[in-house]
Amino acid sequence: MKKFRLPRKVKKSLKGNLWLYPADDKGNSLMAFPRRFQEDFTALKKGIVRNLIDPKNAKARRKAFRDELDKENTVSDEDLKRYIDDIIRKDLRTSSYNTLLAAKNTPKAVKAYYNFVNAYQLYESGKESYGNICCLSIDRAKDLIKKRQRN
Repeated sequence: MKKFRLPRKVKKSLKGNLWLYPADDKGNSLMAFPRRFQEDFTALKKGIVRNLIDPKNAKARRKAFRDELDKENTVSDEDLKRYIDDIIRKDLRTSSYNTLLAAKNTPKAVKAYYNFVNAYQLYESGKESYGNICCLSIDRAKDLIKKRQRN
């Protein structure tokens, strides 16, 4: 049996990408290795296999994502308390609330406050992965406030 070999430039162009077959009915995808296997390479040529990280649209998607989270959106303190009570565990609620209130009034940390509010509103609308962004934005606000106090 003849070993599968690709020209060096073709093989190099496929390096560093994650290739996936279309998702099944449960949403699971198989990973493809077009650099190593003939079947995967032919599926790539037919357009069946897709690149998980599309470099052509990655910059535009990242910019749209940041614009969505960074837009200036403030809520009342009561609503902020309700947001935190819903998403943060009980022993961290008070410190998180105080951190976000301080971030709201700090010019360098206000973006972390906006990120929390926008991410929570997206989380509330059904996009569950934005719950992690809420927690990360609180940590970011803490870091930015500490950095301001040191300077």
